[in-house]
Amino acid sequence: MLFCRTGASKIRLKHMYITLCDVPEISVSHSSGLTVMEGDNVTVSCNGSGAPLPEVDWTVAGLHSINTHLSNVYWPNIHSINLTLVNVSRDDNSFLLTCIAENMVGMTNASIQLAVHFPPVILKLAEPERRHDTCIEFTVRGYPSPTLRWYHKQREILQSDYIRTEMDFYQDYLEGCLTFKNPTHFDNGNYTLEASNSLGTVTKTVYGHFLMAPPFDPDPDGSPMPSDNAIRTEQETFGVLIAVGLAGFPSVLLILLFIVINKYGRCNKFGMKVSPSASQQCPPLRHNSVPLCVTTVSPSASQQCPPLLHNSVPLCVTTVSPSASQQCPPLRHNGIR
Repeated sequence: MLFCRTGASKIRLKHMYITLCDVPEISVSHSSGLTVMEGDNVTVSCNGSGAPLPEVDWTVAGLHSINTHLSNVYWPNIHSINLTLVNVSRDDNSFLLTCIAENMVGMTNASIQLAVHFPPVILKLAEPERRHDTCIEFTVRGYPSPTLRWYHKQREILQSDYIRTEMDFYQDYLEGCLTFKNPTHFDNGNYTLEASNSLGTVTKTVYGHFLMAPPFDPDPDGSPMPSDNAIRTEQETFGVLIAVGLAGFPSVLLILLFIVINKYGRCNKFGMKVSPSASQQCPPLRHNSVPLCVTTVSPSASQQCPPLLHNSVPLCVTTVSPSASQQCPPLRHNGIR
């Protein structure tokens, strides 16, 4: 607090009217904030007025963009200075440009908030790391703040208690994790992070391996499972094949039965075949000095029957003419027909 003495008394300076002794006043362009695109050139101005004439300047310590100053004095009491930024850098986003006006009476200042727009970039996308939960760590930068989306197996990941995105904002940085709760081998595969704002879109992919797939797993590589329609079609095809097989089995069985009957149904009572072309004359068949009569065998029979034996001795059967009309008694042995 400043005082002036008049003899033995003191008076506050602000209560006194002293000519040519004023605290500077200051004004800046873009007082509500300055928004530019990365790589643009922009000029801001600052005017300081007062008596005595104030010194006016921009504080640019820490500014990354190329800058130039141009000072102008308008007598008797205005000092103006222009600040030009060349090829504005994204690193100057949120930088506070401050102008100071100062004379022997005092100092005053005014500031402009610089906003630099630039497309997003993914600075970090790490492989899964086991923490309290499993985390795929990422760092994204962009302004305006980008929107993030995650994709797995060409499908967008929806946020849930099982898998979710946790992140913090710092200026134009987004840092966080895609967090998994107890992931399994079904979660193995590529994970793609997409960041987008009004200036562009960027993607980056990382492979996530959580558990080895068991040998009996039907889908070890995470490939899409067959659709319900495909499974239903296979089941219907299998059912048709079963029906055709059941329908054809009786037919096959009848054919086999016909072959068996045709093969063995023409053997005579003794299980032998008598050739109709046989010209060999054999003595009459007898048993215990009793002549035996042999019935006629059809000449069309083609099956071979085992030879007729008596006491392990092969017997010769005499062909009986098919025109014979004599009826013979049945052939018996030891009372057995």
